[in-house]
Amino acid sequence: MLPIISPKQLKELSAEKLIILDVRTGKDSYQNYLNQHLKNARFVDLEKDLAETNENAAFGGRHPLPDIQKFAKIVSRLGISEDSNIIIYDDKNGANAAARTWWMLRSFGLKNVQVLDGGIQAVEKEDLEFSSEEEVFEKSEIITKKHWLLLVSSLEDVENELTNESSTIIDVRDAYRYKGESEPIDLVAGHIPGAINIPFSENLDENGNFLKPEILKEKYQKLLENKPEKLIIHCGSGVTACHTILALAYAGFEIPNLYVGSWSEWSRREGKEIVKEI
Repeated sequence: MLPIISPKQLKELSAEKLIILDVRTGKDSYQNYLNQHLKNARFVDLEKDLAETNENAAFGGRHPLPDIQKFAKIVSRLGISEDSNIIIYDDKNGANAAARTWWMLRSFGLKNVQVLDGGIQAVEKEDLEFSSEEEVFEKSEIITKKHWLLLVSSLEDVENELTNESSTIIDVRDAYRYKGESEPIDLVAGHIPGAINIPFSENLDENGNFLKPEILKEKYQKLLENKPEKLIIHCGSGVTACHTILALAYAGFEIPNLYVGSWSEWSRREGKEIVKEI
């Protein structure tokens, strides 16, 4: 199963075992969901459901992964079972919490998980049904898992890999943040020494849809030529990094490591070198 699904393909899916997740973000995200969402979609909150509360981002970043047992309860609350067919959308072309949700559900061991190409903005063109009603659904049995299945890297892992030149560290933030021109979210601008910049936005075409898998494959093969094959992907706080991980999976690459703490952790950790290109 490809990790990306088009609105047209969604329209043709059987409703049996189908679960749609709305993971729009921002302070008005839940109200926006209540105002209008895809019919039967279930709301997921990035801050409460997809991350652990963290008082000190210097250790874990702004969006550390929740305990897997806590996430198992969220999966149950959403009515998700092992055989559910899960479709996820956000309002950032799948570039934000939709990609993070996809990564977490795959890392939780679920197989039938896809992100809606183009996000909610692309849905209206296919005449899919919207709703502004409260959605009522049953919980599922809790799925027991001992640990996340996909690979993650710690700050110490990143530091060691850079020292040994054994991994390629990809920073997917916008170029101006990477270069250190300005930083709209975290405390310090710049990047991890040795990291290369491939903005996640370059995974999309001019319409906000993912590039075709063959185009993504050729693009990343060229960008990563003569570089260590092991990849560690990071962003500001481990959310949009998942967009590039999703794009790489879509292109047929092995799913790389996610540095969850990302720049929000590295830039706050005392004594860590910060590079600026200005």
